[in-house]
Amino acid sequence: MQIISIVGKKNSGKTSLTMKIIETLTKRGYNVATIKHSHHTIEMDKKNTDTWKHKKAGSQLVVGIGSTTFINIKKILDLERILFLIKMIGNYDFVVIEGFKGYNYPKIATTPDVIDQYTIKQVNALKITPEEIDELCNLIETKTHEITDTLYNNNCGHTNGKTISQEILNGKITNQELDKVNSLLSVNEKIIGINKFVSDFIEKTMTGIVKTLNIEEYGVKNINKIDLLINKHQNKEDKNNIDNNETKIKLKINEIDIKINNFVKKYLKNTLFGMISTLNTTDYNIENIENTQINISKIDPEHMYKTKITLQINETPIEINEFVCEIMKESIYGMIKTLKIKFGVDKIKNIEIKIKK
Repeated sequence: MQIISIVGKKNSGKTSLTMKIIETLTKRGYNVATIKHSHHTIEMDKKNTDTWKHKKAGSQLVVGIGSTTFINIKKILDLERILFLIKMIGNYDFVVIEGFKGYNYPKIATTPDVIDQYTIKQVNALKITPEEIDELCNLIETKTHEITDTLYNNNCGHTNGKTISQEILNGKITNQELDKVNSLLSVNEKIIGINKFVSDFIEKTMTGIVKTLNIEEYGVKNINKIDLLINKHQNKEDKNNIDNNETKIKLKINEIDIKINNFVKKYLKNTLFGMISTLNTTDYNIENIENTQINISKIDPEHMYKTKITLQINETPIEINEFVCEIMKESIYGMIKTLKIKFGVDKIKNIEIKIKK
């Protein structure tokens, strides 16, 4: 999803230019979404309609469904949040924004006073020709990009979205060269940039978990998109939390010690203890987790149900039910597959993870 903003003074032709760009991109076969920014109140439904009455009565969010669907939210959303929600709603190739000149996205200016380092072109929107619109859309195809914080390009040594954005604007990097990141993360309504390693880890782990569910009963044959919402309850403490810097983690694959950096260690620790916290350990008189060992053996990627898994907490074997077993096997194996193992992930037969506080 590439983003372009049309900015300029009032009555400079922003809306007419926006319409022409939408029409041209649509004719080229792209799916286009749009955002209109205004300093005035925008009403999506007319006075005295039922949905208008809902809002007047105090509803913070009103959804109207008829020949189309509209959503009216009684608060101002940040542009980044709107872009995230657009990606959640559907698959769009371009988002054309009218306004939002203060945000650092590629822009087309209709007046010189709004030109900045993110401007790709200034035009006279009131006199622009069809040929110039075509040239403008060519620029939009090559010089726009995804949500800034989701941009990564480790091949060129860039992991900062703003730097990558400038490189795209300057023609030094193309969208095709960027790391393919399939996962999008938002925490407390703020988009969190994740690199390819984390993206692959989330994708493989969540896909593995979903595969253990009976999704066919819900009419789902192929997994193309997974939406996950987690609402954390405030002030809820996990007594088994051992998230501290002194935690030691050892990873063995096929009996070989694997060196992992602190970044990977943190992900292993948090993910595994997230799963372990769902287990009932009270029957084993475990109050504090001091050490944990997980062994996965006889790994068969095509038949993971045959793969064996054992769990020990404080040297005590923990019985885990079949459902949790499948989730843990798929999740851990999915996580390990994201690592650069010299002998190849297809040859992984045994995994041993030891965590000691």
